[in-house]
Amino acid sequence: MVKSSKGLRTGTRRKLKKGFRDKFTVTSYLRQFSENDKVTVMPNPSSHNGMPHFRFKGASGIIKERRGDAYLVEVKTGGKAKTVIARPEHLMPA
Repeated sequence: MVKSSKGLRTGTRRKLKKGFRDKFTVTSYLRQFSENDKVTVMPNPSSHNGMPHFRFKGASGIIKERRGDAYLVEVKTGGKAKTVIARPEHLMPA
């Protein structure tokens, strides 16, 4: 018997579904942030690159630095500060 896969997107058929009227826009890909900006992590399912884990969906954080095309976001969860690496299409200004 083959063991079932436990990949990053397992069981996310409904969790990562976009709304009926949500459309692809280029502006989310071209968004620029600077250090200490407050952002909200909202994974965009149409872009697989640089997508943060689903457990950080809706979390607010602060931009710490830019790393290539992505940003390092410090998010507090469970009393600890965690670093999330995400591209701009998965971040929204808070």
